[in-house]
Amino acid sequence: MESRKVLSSLCYFSIFFAGFIFPLAVYLATGDQETKSHAKKSLVSHLIPLITTPLIIFAAFHDFTSQPNALPNALPIFTIISIIVLILLWLVIVIWNIIKGVKVLTAE
Repeated sequence: MESRKVLSSLCYFSIFFAGFIFPLAVYLATGDQETKSHAKKSLVSHLIPLITTPLIIFAAFHDFTSQPNALPNALPIFTIISIIVLILLWLVIVIWNIIKGVKVLTAE
C-alpha cells in the first residue's frame, strides 16, 4: 500500500484521535498535491463542528437571559434545537470522514 494513500486516509480518520491537528500538519508538511488535497478537505470537515459549537453557547445564553420572569419549568427550546442540530452535524461529518477515508484506501 502506498504511503500517500495511508497518510491521506489517516487525515480523515484523525477525527477520532487528533482532531484538526493531524490534517493541518500533513497539509503543511507534504509536497504531494493529492495528499495535500485530502488533508485540506479533512481539515475543513474537522473545523466545521468547531465553528458551529458557539451556537450552543449563544443559544443557552439567549434562552436563559431573554426571559428572566419565565416559568421555572419552561423548556429552553432554542438550546435544545441547537444541541440536536449540532449532534446531527457531528454524526454526518464523522460518517463522511469514515467513507472518504475508506474510499482513499480502496482507490486504485
